[in-house]
Amino acid sequence: MHRGLQWCAQHGITSIQNMDGNLYQLQLLAGLEEEGRLLCRTKIPFHFKNFMTLDMLEKASRMAATYNSEWLSSGMVKVFYDGVLDSWTAVMVDDYADRPGWRGEPLFSPAHFAEVAVEADRRGLQIAVHSIGDGAVRAVLDGYQAALRKNGRRDSRHRIEHIEVTTPSDVPRFAELGVLASMQPPHPPGAMNFPLEPTISRIGSAKWSLSYAWRTLKDAGARVVFASDWPVSPVDPILGIQAAVMRKPWAEGLPDQSFSLQESIAGYTVEGAYAEFMEHRKGCLKTGYLADLVVLSADIEATAPEALHTVRPMTTICGGKITYQPNDGIGIA
Repeated sequence: MHRGLQWCAQHGITSIQNMDGNLYQLQLLAGLEEEGRLLCRTKIPFHFKNFMTLDMLEKASRMAATYNSEWLSSGMVKVFYDGVLDSWTAVMVDDYADRPGWRGEPLFSPAHFAEVAVEADRRGLQIAVHSIGDGAVRAVLDGYQAALRKNGRRDSRHRIEHIEVTTPSDVPRFAELGVLASMQPPHPPGAMNFPLEPTISRIGSAKWSLSYAWRTLKDAGARVVFASDWPVSPVDPILGIQAAVMRKPWAEGLPDQSFSLQESIAGYTVEGAYAEFMEHRKGCLKTGYLADLVVLSADIEATAPEALHTVRPMTTICGGKITYQPNDGIGIA
């Protein structure tokens, strides 16, 4: 775990919102903190699985109460609703374009997930759900809506992770429900490491306009948070920023879903802090905020988009302590 923290610090990361977790991970990280080796502020969720009973959310509440510092925190419930597009396990509203009669198989029924969402929300916990297909996205939005109706509106900042396909009717629901769109610039086929095929044929051209629809969601009022999804894709935020800026439509006539440089940087900084209920303490350089900052090798604003990957962190500072400098024995080559 310490080597993983070093790897993150080497890439200019000062805060991690982990998307899988348990009490044991928190205990290990607390041990690193005691030794002075916790190099990044870390948030660890309670992973709720489909075979668990609702009373097991009590453990999530205990984790939230025990770990709530600016260095190590919990208070979040992670759920997987579906799988991924490439194996036809993402849950779709309609049949897969290349597999008629198949729409994927959810890990939860909509009713079961709604029960989990209502109870986690009642406990004041934040919820983050892996939802890739438009059917999964809709079911999770429905679950969040059920929680709102049952428990009343609060500043919950529940999240949906990935949102690789969505529908016109569900786009405005993010802003209406206050749901965060947590998305990954490296993920769209052709944007960075992933090939166009088989994914775009699996989605089908009819749904391309609302696939990985960062811009559409943002323009509809959603808070769009950027992340890496490491180790599925590289942890490097600068590569993610470049992918977001350089994003190109798959075909003529499709909407441009790319972000500006400033929007992309914000996705990894101020929006990430907002997603963690920490926008009053970090996410930007401001008097009174935490001393978490990164010194880069070049002016990122003066760098051509296609050359952004050449900009490297030269010093990472977290809590006023240098956590990475090249060739100082802290980073990993």
